[in-house]
Amino acid sequence: MVVVEVVTMTDQLSDSYDVVVIGGGAAGLNGALMLARARRSVAVIDAGAPRNAPADGVHGLLAREGMPPAELLARGRAEVRGYGGHVASGTVAAVTRDAGGFAVAPADGRTVRARRLLVATGLVDELPDVPGLRDRWGRDVLHCPYCHGWEVRDRAVGILAGGPMAVHQALLFRQLSDDVTFFTHSAAPPSAEDAERLAARGVRVVHGEVTGLEIVDDRLAGVRLGDGRVVAREALAVSPRIVARAGFLAALGLRVAEHPLGIGEYVPCDATGRTDVPGVWVAGNVTDLSAQVGSAAAAGAAAGAQINADLVTEDTRLAVETHRAAYGVSAC
Repeated sequence: MVVVEVVTMTDQLSDSYDVVVIGGGAAGLNGALMLARARRSVAVIDAGAPRNAPADGVHGLLAREGMPPAELLARGRAEVRGYGGHVASGTVAAVTRDAGGFAVAPADGRTVRARRLLVATGLVDELPDVPGLRDRWGRDVLHCPYCHGWEVRDRAVGILAGGPMAVHQALLFRQLSDDVTFFTHSAAPPSAEDAERLAARGVRVVHGEVTGLEIVDDRLAGVRLGDGRVVAREALAVSPRIVARAGFLAALGLRVAEHPLGIGEYVPCDATGRTDVPGVWVAGNVTDLSAQVGSAAAAGAAAGAQINADLVTEDTRLAVETHRAAYGVSAC
């Protein structure tokens, strides 16, 4: 058994950094690691509320399969600190632009300045309004077949319709179990084409509003309908609306956008993580709503490298200007 030491002390933040990373999940920590290894002064400010906290383990991450999320983050924080980066607990209330770059205002009243920002605050899952659903979230109420599907293989799985990807989700879980039931809940019945697809794969469709869950011995035992029926299920997959945590960026003019698939809101960026606001990059679920831990970490590393390159360009330009001023050299 692996024992994780929980360290409650956080680093004392300096007044200014090359880069402040807002959000200390896989994307933020990996971005900070790249920057610290490039000898940039970097601070991570993290609220300590990772999306995957309820999960037993991280999946789909090579060489770290099944590792508890808290252990993965503890190791990541230690690695960032090992290269001189700072990691502090806190929630960022607002970010504004100033002459040197950005003023980051944590909720405790401090102000930390940064030349560049990497935002990796993740997203919020807005679950359907069904009593008991939130209490089971990350346990036997699930969302992703790649994150949780293996753990519920060959079990009785329910799919709670509620988003544009519900039928697709049902077909993905059908790959993992022969016993999949699709609950229409408050959504419109599947289209004729979707109904045919579900029937062809042996997915049962149950109409009627879902009003609650049946729990026996702290396990999901069934899904309760408004007419009193209880359909035995061991796991329930939902399609929450997923919304980027980005409200604190409003003062910079950075706004979230509706995802093209209609599944939620995200912060747009280019392939490197650069946003429309100069000096601000994003990585992880705040911009890629479907990113798993591995892809979020990779995006953080890529954004960190891009930020360092951008700073190198600025540092070189300033050095050239200083050199010219010192030696009376004019630009050609």
